[in-house]
Amino acid sequence: MIVDDPQALLFTDVFLRLRGILRATEVVLKLEGFSITGSIKIKTAKYLIADIETRGLATPGKTTLVESSSGNLGVALSFLCHRLGYRFVCVTDPHASRVNLRAMDAYGAEIVVVDQPDQNGGYVHSRLLYIENLLRDPSYVWLNQYANPANISAHAETTASEILAAFPAPDYVILGAGSTGTLMGCARRFREASPRTRLVAVDPEGSISFGGRSGRRVIAGIGSSRRPELLDTDVVDHVVSVPEADTIRMCHEVVHNHGILIGGSTGTVLAAARTLEGVIEPGASVIAVSADFGDKYLDTIYDRLWVQENFGFDPRAALAR
Repeated sequence: MIVDDPQALLFTDVFLRLRGILRATEVVLKLEGFSITGSIKIKTAKYLIADIETRGLATPGKTTLVESSSGNLGVALSFLCHRLGYRFVCVTDPHASRVNLRAMDAYGAEIVVVDQPDQNGGYVHSRLLYIENLLRDPSYVWLNQYANPANISAHAETTASEILAAFPAPDYVILGAGSTGTLMGCARRFREASPRTRLVAVDPEGSISFGGRSGRRVIAGIGSSRRPELLDTDVVDHVVSVPEADTIRMCHEVVHNHGILIGGSTGTVLAAARTLEGVIEPGASVIAVSADFGDKYLDTIYDRLWVQENFGFDPRAALAR
């Protein structure tokens, strides 16, 4: 594969078969981390920018684009804005990984870290308040991943269609929920093309997206301290809430048993799949979406000292027995 533009570095048909997550069937993991900027969010970023350009809201060299992101979308937007000639401001929080922050900086983004928690214990409300102040300047345009329908279209037209091309009628598709663009995009496409497929939405404990109780969360990239405007719970068949400790255990289990460093949202998705052991019938076709790899989490999820300080256990202790 030889390309002339790094934007073409999209690997949309890479799947990994995992045995042992479920006893009665295998889980096939759709790997999004091979694409440029290292996550599924390059798709979201492309569609969000194309949307505001189509609506005539942005001009390269004159418009500053701004978005709230815990990391991966911020990196993808930093890359695209650098390529397209936009100034970009990413409003993030203390949970963003240092790897992602450094990547954004390398692409020339301006990074604002909001460290005041909102009323639900997260940072999304606080980040959006900061953006509201920026928008007083008409040269700033907010992409708004939480409410922009382009976020849904991105994954209806790409992620869901890519799964269907390889698995025309899977029994289950399991997806993490953040802005819920991936979840809602897949819901739209699967309801049209494979209505028998059951969609499982995965949320970490402490997120309020699906009505859960707000609480402390330290793993970036999944969950929210406010309900995204895009979310429609009626199109989801199952919702699974996962403790962050289970996410960490799953990440370490996967690297121990399968040799692949998965990201935090992927660990959450696979931990959710395991809780459905008695629900998912033997031999069912189960697809899980992996948004990124674990390189962005080496100083958190894969740092035994960090896990010990935040959760009080050694994630490798059980694996060593």
